Amino acid sequence: MTTALTRSALAASGIAADPAPERIVHLGLGAFHRAHQAWYTDAVDAERAWGIAAFTGRSPDAALPLAAQDGLYSLVVRAAGGDSVSVIRSLVRAADGSAADQVLPAIAAPDTAIITLTVTEAGYRFGGDGTIDLSDAVIAADLELAREVAGGARAPRSVPVSALGRILVGLELRRRAGAPGLAIVPCDNMPSNGELVRQALLDMAVAVSDDLTRYIADGVGFVSTSVDRITPATRDADIATVAELSGWRDLAPVVTEPFSDWVLSGAFPSGRPAWEQTGARIVDDIRPFERRKLWLLNGAHSLLAYAGPARGHETVHEAIADAECRASVERFWDEAEAHLPADLDVPAYRAALLERFENPRIEHRLAQIGRDGSTKLRVRAVPVLRAELAAGRSGEGAAGAIAAWMDAATRGALPPDPAEAEVAAAAAERESSRALLAMLDPELADDAAALAVVEASRRAPVTG
Repeated sequence: MTTALTRSALAASGIAADPAPERIVHLGLGAFHRAHQAWYTDAVDAERAWGIAAFTGRSPDAALPLAAQDGLYSLVVRAAGGDSVSVIRSLVRAADGSAADQVLPAIAAPDTAIITLTVTEAGYRFGGDGTIDLSDAVIAADLELAREVAGGARAPRSVPVSALGRILVGLELRRRAGAPGLAIVPCDNMPSNGELVRQALLDMAVAVSDDLTRYIADGVGFVSTSVDRITPATRDADIATVAELSGWRDLAPVVTEPFSDWVLSGAFPSGRPAWEQTGARIVDDIRPFERRKLWLLNGAHSLLAYAGPARGHETVHEAIADAECRASVERFWDEAEAHLPADLDVPAYRAALLERFENPRIEHRLAQIGRDGSTKLRVRAVPVLRAELAAGRSGEGAAGAIAAWMDAATRGALPPDPAEAEVAAAAAERESSRALLAMLDPELADDAAALAVVEASRRAPVTG
């Protein structure tokens, strides 16, 4: 017999279940946030002082089962030898991010000290150069809403669509209310993500008002992060596992691996949980950590996501067991390691990654990883190819990851991508390698050596 997971049921079982006050706003409610930032917060917040109000992006679906469970959910840590289950209590509100009375007041609330984001790389709506395009139709409409509030409106006529638009309007409401500064902590896989978000919000604020620009420049901290925890999509069988192991009837569990890592660099004007007590690292220079993670873990994931399905594989553990796929990953890693500091102990990191990839009980599906490739490869493989070419080497390992994406595009076998129409058009061109490479890096597309090594790595016929 199972019991529905609610705070009253949890309290009746003898576990402290009173919700913590909302101090953190999270945008992009999904499985990774709940396996990572919410887990870290729950683990260190013994006094229940740091509650999280989490909001969905375009669809309210993820919030519905969580709201019915008072924000509670089970975290299944899936090791090779078995599962363990715990209830995470740090999420105290799960809501539709497009609801007018939800996300904006939460950002503006004086007690809110931190905004975290997991909206995927594409969710920031950055251009290929990593800056915000103010002429983008969604961003332009969000700026109009921000100007309404800056002009004296008590609230915008609708909620901004983009994550940065929601933050911008929320900060203007916060400024007008005289609320103190806070920290913005993006947790998506982009180099210097805190600085990218800082510059984007300042560029947007300049288009709204001088007062808002000064408020952001003087009172908002921006924290760059490197995040790491493999979190596959939840399946129906996982709900049954939670019921069997814990006795809770939980319709929104999350499955993850034992490994976790979080590196942060930046200021928190209004404080933060002591995340370092459960293994997070606060550093002055995050760049070596983010490059190691982006190139080695995420880069290998992208390579497998495009090369694996071509060889009949559906999951990471299947693909890494394939000798050809594994050799491609090792070649790519050899190149990336040459451009990372020796004190990061990259050989040990690589060995740990192989062990994580080989875990057969973590069904990390390649189709999930392969989404948004035109954005992801710019930071996962392109920098390694550039560095190798600059060092006078071929860069065939990094080129292999890019070529696998090109081949999948040529076959029409790519997972969803925000630029899928442009990708399809480029793949259909006579010089498809040049056209597709130009989407990732226009300068590389004009580099004869880069183009040659990518074309030599492709499996599909290349014309030109």
